[in-house]
Amino acid sequence: VQLMESGGGLVQAGGSLRLSCTVSGSTTGRETMGWFRQAPGKEREFVAAIRWTDVTNYVDSVKGRFTISRDGEQDMVYLQMNSLKPEDTAVYYCGSTYDSGPFSYRRPGAYEYWGQGTQVTVSS
Repeated sequence: VQLMESGGGLVQAGGSLRLSCTVSGSTTGRETMGWFRQAPGKEREFVAAIRWTDVTNYVDSVKGRFTISRDGEQDMVYLQMNSLKPEDTAVYYCGSTYDSGPFSYRRPGAYEYWGQGTQVTVSS
């Protein structure tokens, strides 16, 4: 499985970006797809996830601002980010996991595949 993120960039506070994750290779359609981010000097943190049942989860800091979605036919996963804040600045990664544990979606260690990341910078 190969993942490739795109859509990052520089945006002013209050602006929007839509990140895309292209999924290729051998997939079953039953993966949980997640978005994580990592700021300089910090650990990779969970942002949002969507299960194959389309159930979604978000970290509290992005609820109401970010929306994760998937297009199964196109093998794409999206992260719509609105009302961006400077603290959202980070490299954003797309990940894929078959681990269906109740809280596995939040753990970077549960993900088997990762993309290379895309930089999001929010200026104040």
